[in-house]
Amino acid sequence: MSKKYLVTGAAGFIASQVSKQLLDQGDRVVGVDNLNDYYDVRLKEWRLDQLKAYPNAENFLFASLNIEDQANLRDLFQAHGPFDAVLNLAARAGVRYSMENPHVYLSTNAEGTLNLLECMRAQGCKKLVLASTSSLYAGQKMPFTEDLAVNEPLSPYAASKKAGELMAYSYHKLYQMDVSVVRFFTVFGPAGRPDMSPYRFIKLIAEEETIQMFGDGSQSRDFTYVDDIARGTIAAIQDVGYEIINLGGGRNPVSLNTIIFKLEKLIGRKTKIDRKPFHVADLMETWADISKAKNLLGWEPQVSLEEGLEKSVQWYMDNRHWLKEVQV
Repeated sequence: MSKKYLVTGAAGFIASQVSKQLLDQGDRVVGVDNLNDYYDVRLKEWRLDQLKAYPNAENFLFASLNIEDQANLRDLFQAHGPFDAVLNLAARAGVRYSMENPHVYLSTNAEGTLNLLECMRAQGCKKLVLASTSSLYAGQKMPFTEDLAVNEPLSPYAASKKAGELMAYSYHKLYQMDVSVVRFFTVFGPAGRPDMSPYRFIKLIAEEETIQMFGDGSQSRDFTYVDDIARGTIAAIQDVGYEIINLGGGRNPVSLNTIIFKLEKLIGRKTKIDRKPFHVADLMETWADISKAKNLLGWEPQVSLEEGLEKSVQWYMDNRHWLKEVQV
């Protein structure tokens, strides 16, 4: 029997892929997004157009809405609920930008989550999947496990995501909501965020522009392909009580220098790098322990780094006529 889900941030990189996979299952999706201009809105509109033309698109309903707007969110729940689960993937992302504009991060990532929890409580919706971040693990021993104390966030972004996790925990305890917190590790793939390193590097190499690098490029990440992240997010809809679950590549982390080298080979061009001092809010390394995801959700990543980079480059080249105008 098909289910009905509310997916927030539906025009975003990860949520649009989650929505597609839910439609593939025959489920109904109500997607909301405020289409903000944190990055070029043409990318969000492109993803949304893909969703509206997707097989089973008749089961997809989009509403332009900001989860910070409590009254409009309440109206949406009344008009289109009840929902079998809410997947909250709407977020202000980006470590550096959160230092320039911290208020909007707290408003979206914490208050927006609270607004959703209140609407869920009022309507009796008992399942929340909440997207969170590997940025919370700054300074911890690797590979990162979910039981590590993450009480010293290095940025307003990380602090706001932690606040959302804690608010969800309180609603689990008070109102018996079932909550899966999924902490994402460096997601990449076609139609990715232009402020993330794989997309940035592809564009700058393809257009023969200089890459601005904070640090010497030895900093490394647990890169995870977007389709795998979407599968894990959907797997987390099951009943778990309250659990924090890492969704990452689970492989040895890969340096930014290595990513650039692989992309240069795929694109067939060398690039210039302008090195800047390492940013105080950045992490040197991330690496997910994904044992819990394997045991609890039966999930592990399937797409290799090489395959994912190849698909990302191909998507950029196929859409280069307009992507070359998108700022990174």
